[in-house]
Amino acid sequence: MYIKRLIDSKLFDWKNSKIHKPVLLRGARQIGKSSSVREFGKQFDNFVEINFEKKEHLQTKTVFERSSSPQKIVEELETIYGQSIRPGKTLLFLDEIQSCMPAIESLRYFYEEMPELHVIAAGSLLEFALQEIPSFGVGRITSIFMYPLCFDEYLRAMGFDAMANKIAEATPEQALSEAVHSNIINHLVRFIAIGGMPEVVKTYIENKNLLKCQQVLDDLMDTYYDDFSKYKKRVPPTRLRDVFSSVMEQCCKKFIYSNATTEANIDQIKDSLMLLEMAGLIHPIYHSSANGIPLGAQINRKFTKYIPFDTGIFQRFLGLNIGEIIIGQTLEQINKGDIAELFVGLEMLKAMPSNRHSQLYYWQREKNGSHAQVDYLFQKGNAIIPVEVKSGTTGKMQSLHFFIREKQSGYGIRTSLENFSQYDKIKVFPLYAVSNFIDT
Repeated sequence: MYIKRLIDSKLFDWKNSKIHKPVLLRGARQIGKSSSVREFGKQFDNFVEINFEKKEHLQTKTVFERSSSPQKIVEELETIYGQSIRPGKTLLFLDEIQSCMPAIESLRYFYEEMPELHVIAAGSLLEFALQEIPSFGVGRITSIFMYPLCFDEYLRAMGFDAMANKIAEATPEQALSEAVHSNIINHLVRFIAIGGMPEVVKTYIENKNLLKCQQVLDDLMDTYYDDFSKYKKRVPPTRLRDVFSSVMEQCCKKFIYSNATTEANIDQIKDSLMLLEMAGLIHPIYHSSANGIPLGAQINRKFTKYIPFDTGIFQRFLGLNIGEIIIGQTLEQINKGDIAELFVGLEMLKAMPSNRHSQLYYWQREKNGSHAQVDYLFQKGNAIIPVEVKSGTTGKMQSLHFFIREKQSGYGIRTSLENFSQYDKIKVFPLYAVSNFIDT
């Protein structure tokens, strides 16, 4: 069973474009990169897949080590795999390419010397390899960043295309009916509980059994922990595990290094955070003064927050009560609402352009004794838009109003379990419609 992804249309457009640079799929392990490419490969006469981590493909590494010429590489690959590799007819997929540095370096030459051939590369720990080649492929490679499923992808995987279309069409000025809104909330709460990992979603679709979903999440956690030994020898796997655990526990709060582990100094903890971020398992939320654009030019790293990459992994790690989440249809009492803030941050990342590494930002008043804080900021044109997250249907918006006045913003956004609405300078989007205000 293949779950359709938003990336499918991007790959289709890439296939039919006059200029198609080699594509580098980037993102955490087990988020569906290889599955998407295999499904996409059905649109070609031939599909040749090479996985550099599999024993049967080990000899292929020597092909890339001996030559950087695409013509010579293709000739040898045709001989080894007994398949023709023809420009315009074949999709060449180089999976787990981080295990073969010469293959990574060869991608630029495919664009320069054999631009008609469709080449896609992917890797679960790719960022570590790319760090060794700082100027790799500038202008010659197209990067596409992938994440676990977003809510829209989940609904369509469940067969609720009409519901997903309704959400996409709704606006603060044109709300959904309360009956439709309530029904979507039911699906939203369930999605937040199981998360967007493709294997978990597929398990739920096929079995409708939350216990089996929990088992798959446990297996995924073990896979990520096993990977820690591959990251860097200078950081022990136990330290990475401690820091990853601390990110879970400090989710959506200013990260306090002293709470992470007593076995490491600040530099070692910073190294661990960097490696976890490179692996796609955590995402930083940078504090920005928001006095102008770009937001990234005004960050204060001392106030960085971190969030894990999936709500299902998050709830499973913390042992949250899924029954309370689903039956109660509320997020307010679950981990003090942090899971709603986590969900919004992840949905924002997934809705941002996939051809670049997007960042998240927040704002707080930089003054002693002040508690004014806005959960997220994003840039739309030349404007900075503040976003406040509420896990229920009520709550004050003092910080949001304060930001709008101080920064002279045109409007702010509140996202919660409320239906679409608008009052004064606040536009209300339901939690399930985060992509609406990013894509508008």
